[in-house]
Amino acid sequence: MHLPINHRLRPHWRLLAGLCGAYLLAFGVLGVVATAGLPLFDRADTHVLGLRANPAFAWLSLLAGGVVLLAAIVGRDLAHWVNLGAGGLFLLVGLAMLALLQTPQNVLNFEVATCVVALLIGTALLTAGLYGKTGTPRESAAEEVLRHSTRPGDKFTVRPESGA
Repeated sequence: MHLPINHRLRPHWRLLAGLCGAYLLAFGVLGVVATAGLPLFDRADTHVLGLRANPAFAWLSLLAGGVVLLAAIVGRDLAHWVNLGAGGLFLLVGLAMLALLQTPQNVLNFEVATCVVALLIGTALLTAGLYGKTGTPRESAAEEVLRHSTRPGDKFTVRPESGA
């Protein structure tokens, strides 16, 4: 599988991941304030930033937003792995909650709009993770040779440590 190293748009994807983390953090903070005093898995009609919330979802958003934003600030390979993991997790949660919308198992109080936002954030974070891999200039050059090679033997002729 090809994951570009030091992609030229990496800073832009990192910024988008940081914005996703900031949104999740803001949603979490406002959600914790708006749902203060409610039961953890409450199914009330409390809306924050246009999405329904309950204390459990607000605290999870606060935690996820903090982790994603911190990874975007720190950068390097931490951001790559956090964005890949968080993006995949958001996609899975969005799909799972979409399947559980009209059931008693909808413990995070999701609605269709919340599922759409989770899927969009998951897609943005996963893409940021795919394009956020960093490495040395040698590793980057070796990956480019690998990416542009047309013969199967080319994939084994360039080694990152050789500088070729």
